[in-house]
Amino acid sequence: MMLGPLNHVGIATPSIEAAVARYRDLLGATMIREPFDLPAQGVRVCFIDTPTSQIELLEPLGENSPITRFLAKNPAGGQHHVCFEVPDLHAAKAELEAKGATILGEPRIGAHGTLVIFVHPKDMGGVLTELMETPRGH
Repeated sequence: MMLGPLNHVGIATPSIEAAVARYRDLLGATMIREPFDLPAQGVRVCFIDTPTSQIELLEPLGENSPITRFLAKNPAGGQHHVCFEVPDLHAAKAELEAKGATILGEPRIGAHGTLVIFVHPKDMGGVLTELMETPRGH
């Protein structure tokens, strides 16, 4: 498996609007994309571009959202996951499983429109880790 660049850091938030205001007003973020719903994953998403990666703001879409459970433990929100690109997601999944890692669910389409998987935090030093297939043309 070839680990690629850090694509984004996922931040859970009870309010995308309030989180956007913090990044804009406190840190000077200017490249803020329009929020959109990702019903298949139970989240509303908003990307903030930085010079070398992105911040992915995640707000729950309903009570069954994994972000709802995260916010129950962390009401103010916080870092939810990190995401790295890989050139071939299926090969990365097979290699990780062969090494004994736990993959949470099957590959699915993520917020960037490419396949993603999540590696259980117990296998990654307590950090939920997303792997996404590098978008074509990158």
